[in-house]
Amino acid sequence: MKLTYLPDVEPRPRRVAIGTFDGVHLGHREVIGSADTVVTFDPHPQSVVAPGTQPKLLTTLERKAELVASLGIDELVVIPFDGDFAARSAQDFVDHVLVERVAATHVSVGENFRFGHKAQGDAQLLADDPRFETRTVPLLEVDGEVVSSSHIRGLLAGGAVQYADQLLGAPFAVDGEVQHGDKRGRTLGFPTANLVPRPGFVVPGHGVYACRVALPDGSLAAAATNVGVRPQFVTGRGELIEAFLIDWSGDLYGEKIRIEFLRRLRGERRFDSVDALVEQMGRDVDEARDLSAG
Repeated sequence: MKLTYLPDVEPRPRRVAIGTFDGVHLGHREVIGSADTVVTFDPHPQSVVAPGTQPKLLTTLERKAELVASLGIDELVVIPFDGDFAARSAQDFVDHVLVERVAATHVSVGENFRFGHKAQGDAQLLADDPRFETRTVPLLEVDGEVVSSSHIRGLLAGGAVQYADQLLGAPFAVDGEVQHGDKRGRTLGFPTANLVPRPGFVVPGHGVYACRVALPDGSLAAAATNVGVRPQFVTGRGELIEAFLIDWSGDLYGEKIRIEFLRRLRGERRFDSVDALVEQMGRDVDEARDLSAG
C-alpha cells in the first residue's frame, strides 16, 4: 500500500473512504469496505480544534497504515491537520480536497462524519454533490452497543482486552523501544522487556495480561505482561509495560517490539511477600503460555 500526504497526491479517479479511523475497528471497516483509497487526518483533528480535549489514541499513524493495508487498500492519503486546514469550510474541503486533489468518484463515510470549519459539513452535504457518488454507512452495533473508538478505549481502560480485540478486528497493540528498567524481574527469575507508555496513546488498565510479542526478526513470542506501577516495590518509577517473554532468551534493549494484548489474567496488587509474588508470577506465565498458543 502507498502512503501519500495530501500535498503530494496525484489526481486520479479514486473510490475513497474518509475518516479519522482511530483503531480501524469493525465499524471503520464497514466504511472502508468499498474503497480503494482511505483519506485520514494526522494529528487527530480535536488536538488542533480543541487542544487538551483530544482522546488518547488507539493507534499510531504507522499502526493505522498497517491495519488499513491489511484490508487490501491501495493508498492511504494523510491530510496534515493544522489550524489553517481546520479553518477551511466544508465546501472548500469538497471542492479542493475531494474533487480537485483526490479526484474522488465515490465517497464513503460513516453516518456521524463531520468535516470543515466548525464541523458544518456532513454526509448529506456529500450526498447532495453530483460530482461523485456518496455511500453513507450506518453506525455498527455489536451486542446492543455502537462500535466506536471511545467505547473501545473504555473497554481497554477496564482491562477488557479480549472484547476490545473482537471489536477492533485485530489485537490491540503497543509498539515501542525496549527500555532499561530496575532489572528486578531478572533477580526474581522473570526478566522483562520494558516499554514506557507513549504520551497521548491508550494503555490497557493496570493488571497482568496474556500477550504475544512481535520481535525484530519477525518471530512471535508468548508473554505475560504487567501494566502498572509495581505495587510490591517502591521504585519511584511511573507506569511501565513489562513483558516477560515465555521460553525465550536474548537481549532486546534498544530494539523495537510490538506487544499484542490477548486477555487480562488478573489485577495488579501487592502480595504478602516476594515469594508469594513469584509464585503467582509462575501461575501467570503458565496461563499466558496456554492462552497465547491458542
